[in-house]
Amino acid sequence: MQIELLVFIVMLGAFLLGNFLLKLPVSISMIMGAVLGALVAGEGFPLRHLFEGTFVYIDTILIISTAMIFMKVIEKSGAMEALNVTIVKRFHKIPAVMLIMLMLMIMFPGMITGSSTAAVLSAGSIVAPVLLLMGIPAPQTGAILAIGSIMGMAAPPVNIPAMLIAGGVDMPYIGFEGPLLFLTIPGAIFTVLFIGMRYCKNLNYDEIIKNLNFNMNAKHGFKLYLPILTVLTLMVLTRVLPTAIPNLGMPLIFMLGSIVGMFTGEKLDFISTVKDAMNTTVPVLGKLMGVGMFIQIMTLTGVRGYIVISCLGLSTVLLYVAIATVMPAFGAVSSYGAASVLGVPFLLALLSGNQIIVAAALSFICSLGDLMPPTALAGNYAAQIVNERYFKVLRYCLIPFTACI
Repeated sequence: MQIELLVFIVMLGAFLLGNFLLKLPVSISMIMGAVLGALVAGEGFPLRHLFEGTFVYIDTILIISTAMIFMKVIEKSGAMEALNVTIVKRFHKIPAVMLIMLMLMIMFPGMITGSSTAAVLSAGSIVAPVLLLMGIPAPQTGAILAIGSIMGMAAPPVNIPAMLIAGGVDMPYIGFEGPLLFLTIPGAIFTVLFIGMRYCKNLNYDEIIKNLNFNMNAKHGFKLYLPILTVLTLMVLTRVLPTAIPNLGMPLIFMLGSIVGMFTGEKLDFISTVKDAMNTTVPVLGKLMGVGMFIQIMTLTGVRGYIVISCLGLSTVLLYVAIATVMPAFGAVSSYGAASVLGVPFLLALLSGNQIIVAAALSFICSLGDLMPPTALAGNYAAQIVNERYFKVLRYCLIPFTACI
């Protein structure tokens, strides 16, 4: 047995042991796997490499942190609740359009944070009661929330698996918007119409509006949406007019949007909002730091090169089978880990194609790993919101999941 394969087995085994048997957090389990891998490879305790690995994804960590602060600000200001009411009020006569708009609302937090968990816990908890009132049963509602949050996670502008894959081959995260929208928007529309449309033919609008809060729109009006418009405008202008407007960077754009949100809706304590946001996002940031250490040690010990060479040796058929099965299955451990450990070798094995399109597709498949048990972050949180067991929800995710793959 080659030493690189032995080291990889030890690293992966230590991670699985820590995460599933010892019930340690994913981040700690990855650190444990990295340390044991270095010891088996004869590298001792490589403190410098572990430290460097912690900061491999510092740009992504800053984006997620500031995006989560922005998300909490607009949630507490009442903007998300007001948007929910507006969608129901404007589109209740056309159930198909209303379902699509609600699906886009579920996706929105994931699009700006890169986290399916953020999407489920924020927009998902607001949209779920409306879907239930429309007559969609709880398991199907949970499936819509789960798939919608994953489509948001994979959609632009913030797709963390795509960032990880691009970073692994020193490719800038530029030009991904079109391919990712082409993948996620049709997937989201198909899912919500396939699962939910059959239950919405006789929509009882009067029953729905009894359970909605119209006070936010009446009290604050259009200014509730100014933070969202600020962020979207700055994102567009910095790309359309790069010579006239300097590239502010995503973290600064989200912070500017958060500051605007302080004065456009309900009064909120900015410090407590920031604390709340960071408490929510710390597990995700920990995962990124753990993944960074894991990948750094894989590179140090030659494991990463071994995986790349092994992937290059696969036939085309086996390569596509591995992408369609192994990548989402690895997502049961961590979709970010799947992107870093498997996404980069698979991209290198497909260098003959357009790298941006290939990386976008691989990141999309990695994101779907958030549905895979036992961790299944998106699925488990969606099931909790609708008070159902996860496997009942998963049953209705299978066809959309397969279609997306």
